[in-house]
Amino acid sequence: MKTVPFGANGTTVPNVVTGLMRIAGNTDEEIRALYTASREVGIDFFDHADLYGFNHPGGGPHLCERRFAEALQLSSSEREQVRLQTKTSIIDDPWGYDQSYEHIVTSAERSLKALGTDYLDVLLLHRPDALVEPEEVARAFNHLESSGKVRAFGVSNHTPRQIDLLKTAVTQPILANQVQLSITHSTIIAQGLSSNMAGQEDSITRDGGGIVDYARINGITLQAWSPFQKGFQDGVFLGSPDYPELNAELERLATKYDVTPTGIAVAWITRHPAGIQVVLGTTRPGRVADAAAGSDIPLTRSEWYGLIRAAGHNVP
Repeated sequence: MKTVPFGANGTTVPNVVTGLMRIAGNTDEEIRALYTASREVGIDFFDHADLYGFNHPGGGPHLCERRFAEALQLSSSEREQVRLQTKTSIIDDPWGYDQSYEHIVTSAERSLKALGTDYLDVLLLHRPDALVEPEEVARAFNHLESSGKVRAFGVSNHTPRQIDLLKTAVTQPILANQVQLSITHSTIIAQGLSSNMAGQEDSITRDGGGIVDYARINGITLQAWSPFQKGFQDGVFLGSPDYPELNAELERLATKYDVTPTGIAVAWITRHPAGIQVVLGTTRPGRVADAAAGSDIPLTRSEWYGLIRAAGHNVP
């Protein structure tokens, strides 16, 4: 398993992460199998959110965190061997966002209880809050850090300017930004290729000013969620008749590198020099192994560009 720098704090992390957003209905045995498969391929980084499980029948916020802890019953020594990341700021009823001091601290403390741990390795702000007051976020982060409850901080789905706004008050390094990225949903990369090309859809900047380049300049680790999705909640591109050229190229490269197309889809993201982490959303142990096999495949430049072109993006 290839590792990448985590922000600019001098630590390294695996470039494939196991996401736990879909485990609400899984049995203890199924959750343990997913965890074991992850550890066996070198994944020691697990991604949660307070929201995950909110829409499960009979469930609610923090359900997936709780199910993870109940199924695994990690000993203190094993807890030290893994990294637990969770997210906060989305309110499910009524839907909205809250990055106030009270909400961030209360949510983090509830995550600690649900996960059965004394500390969170990483806490992310899940989505931007239009009503954010950076001083409130700073106060929450300071409290959580000084009390030993959270060791590192980041954001998710934030633009460069939104991060800059937080940094007017927040003193802790913003180590990560979790964003949607796949070969087909890759505007944050493709827009740079088509810069200054009138009439090209990919030339439109949608992320507030070059989120990939901003992350590289500022030592922020990007984490790619929905790495196999066509677009936003449109289903996966793997095997989809909507992408015949892309799937043919994935199959060809899978044969060359002796992995599955899933592995090549991961390799396309991890090949980027930004050192991106791929956040898996599968609950199937075999799929974790397939994805991890792409962790350090050295795609050539022509293979990498061939894939983004086959996905329908402009390569001028």
